[in-house]
This record gives sequence, C-alpha cells and structure tokens, in this order.
Amino acid sequence: MRARRWSVAAGALCLVLVASGCGGGGGDRVEVFSWWTGGGEEAALNALIERFEAENPDVEFVNAAVAGGSGTNARAVLEGRLQSHDPPDSFQGHAGAELQDYIERGYLSPLDDFFQEQGLYDALPERLVEQITYDGSVYSVPVNIHRSNVMWYSPAVLEEAGIDALPQNPEELVEALETVAEETDAVPMAVGAQWTVDHLLESVLLGSLGTDAYNALWEPGADWDTPGVAAALATFDQVVEHTQEASATEDWQEAARRVADGEAAFNIMGDWAAGYFDELGAVPGEDYGWVASPGTEGTYLWLSDSFTLPVGAPNEEAALTWLALVGSREGQDVFNPLKGSIPAREDADPAEYADSPYLESALAEWQAGPELAGSFWHGVTVGDRWRNDVDTAVGLYLGDGDLKALQNTLVRAARVE
Repeated sequence: MRARRWSVAAGALCLVLVASGCGGGGGDRVEVFSWWTGGGEEAALNALIERFEAENPDVEFVNAAVAGGSGTNARAVLEGRLQSHDPPDSFQGHAGAELQDYIERGYLSPLDDFFQEQGLYDALPERLVEQITYDGSVYSVPVNIHRSNVMWYSPAVLEEAGIDALPQNPEELVEALETVAEETDAVPMAVGAQWTVDHLLESVLLGSLGTDAYNALWEPGADWDTPGVAAALATFDQVVEHTQEASATEDWQEAARRVADGEAAFNIMGDWAAGYFDELGAVPGEDYGWVASPGTEGTYLWLSDSFTLPVGAPNEEAALTWLALVGSREGQDVFNPLKGSIPAREDADPAEYADSPYLESALAEWQAGPELAGSFWHGVTVGDRWRNDVDTAVGLYLGDGDLKALQNTLVRAARVE
C-alpha cells in the first residue's frame, strides 16, 4: 500500500527566587511562548501555569502557545517576534543545537548565575548540562527528558493479524506491516503531518545503523553517501509504503489515537503520546502497548524541552520566577506525569510516576544509563538549517517517491554544515 504523497541578565536575579519558584514575580505579567496546545502536553503546561499562579497571585500569566506539532508553526511566529524586537518573557525550545541560532544572533541571555543560585548544576545530569552548554554558558532551563524512539502498538490489531511477537529490527517491522496490510483493514503504520514522517525517519536510521553510526551522521562533514545509509533509507521507504493516506492537516495526536482506537497497528512517536493516551482514557496493555522502535532497544533517542530568557524580556523578574519553577523538583513533578516525560532533575520523586506504567519504566531505564542518541528532528544534534534541509528532502520524497534523490539531497545537506 503506497501512502498518498503530500502535493538573562544575571544581575537581575532577585533574592526571593528559591528552588521551588515561590515568591513574588516582581511584575504584573509574564508571557510564556510554547507550542503546547493539545493532548497531554497542554494539560501539563496548564498544571505548571496553575502552580505558578497560585504562588504568584499578583502576576498575570499570558499563555502565548501557538498550535502545530513539534513547534513547526510556533518557531515561525517566534522568529518574527524576535526579529521585531518583541520577545515574549520566556519561550520554549529544545535543548541542544536548536537554540544555537538564537544564541549566535544575540536573542538569548546566559543563565549561568541563575543555575548557580538555583542549584541546577548539581540537580541536572552532567551529560545534560554539557549538551545545553554553548561556548561555556547555559541558555535554557530543561524541564524534562523525552524519548523519541518509542513504537506504540495496538494489541487488538496485532492479535487480529496473527502477530504473536513484536518486531525486533527494521526488517521484522516491514514484515509485520505487510502482515497487517494483508490480514486486517487497519492502517499498518499511522503517521500525521509531514514532521511525523521526519520523526519516523530518525528511528528507522537509528534502528538500521546502530547508535554510533547514527550519531556520526550528525557530525560536521558526515558522509551520507554510503551503502549503510542507502539500505536504511530503503527500509524507510518500505515503512512509508505502509502508512495511511493522511491529511497534512492531521497532527501526531490523530496518528496516536488511531492506535488506541484499534484503527492502526503501529505508530512511532515520542513518549509524549503516553500523556495523550492517559487523557483519552486508553488502558495500557489493553488499548495500547509500547516498545523501543525496532532495532533501538537499549538506546535512548532523547530530547529535552527547555525554557529561555530572551534578551529584552519585558518582564524579566517574573520570567526568572517562571524559570525557577520550571527548574524546580516541585515544578517538574507537577509537569512531567501529565506530559508523558520524565524529569530532567536527578532528585525527582519516583512515587509521582508510579501511576503510569510507561513513565515508571522510562524513568528506571533512563536512570540505568542507556546508550544515548540525540534526536535530530527535535533539536538535539543539529541547528535549524540542517534540520530544515532534511525536512525539505523528506517533503520532496513524499511528493515523488524518488528514494535516490532523497539520499542525494541528504548527502548535500550534510556537506553544507
């Protein structure tokens, strides 16, 4: 079945800031920009907002969220505001290379003294601090850790198809997709808007190439013109052949819902889907299950949501109060169980995550020290230029199905960096 082709300034720190984020904001309002407008992510943001408002009753919270999965629309709106010298007081961004463009253009204030005041250098894993450090300084406060390489599945559809064992590698995944297509009326692999196909690509590359070879793809001067990459892209093409005729207006929630409703067998999506399934009332083990995307067991394809302090933030003191809550144990334990993510801090209360079988298992696996691979689509390994070039290449491929042209475009994109 062929899918239809898509035609801080540190000196401003106030002594009242404490690790819990309690205390007056020192301003009348704080505007926070994000792309969390649906599913568990919206519920998680709202829970954090409620905590902020309770602790800062004199500060008006302005939720400036812009819809569009993975921030595709929000980043465009944010860019216009930053260029017009009209920044929000804080905005969400993925920790890592995604923020480098903002830093280099002078849009973000360093948060080194803030990290010291809040004890974040001790509270956050050293490997995460290293990832969010640029030219010796930190510029964002991580609120969570997400895993990109999760394959959600429908037990009912797999039973109907006669699939007794989950696929362990990309080749077995293709076989399972073919079986679902032959034996059921369900969608073998559900996708949504184009960015969800980019997201799918990174898991297939990781599963096909292995952790070290995948990570090497995102180094400057990486060679994408290899038989290994060609084979991985051929597998990706086979997987895409078994996706549904999706509308580009559908986002990740629709694709995940198809699994929970028994309309699709599989969906490879980040673990924010866990929060969405909870919101739907779906029952883990009955309506859906999960496993690392085939071939990636033992590797965390990770990303981290974080919040920043833009240069020229109109309400800087209130923004710092927001960041203190975001970085606190209390704030992260309010936010993450609803978001479907685990905390960035190492001192989180495991009891807060025991009600979610997924989060309990994810936290245990993260703390056990898995291999790490950075998500390219979600901003860990590459900046916007390279990321956008990959997205363009995938868009052209979805339009014409030319696999060789896809690889050639990816080769050129890597050489430009």
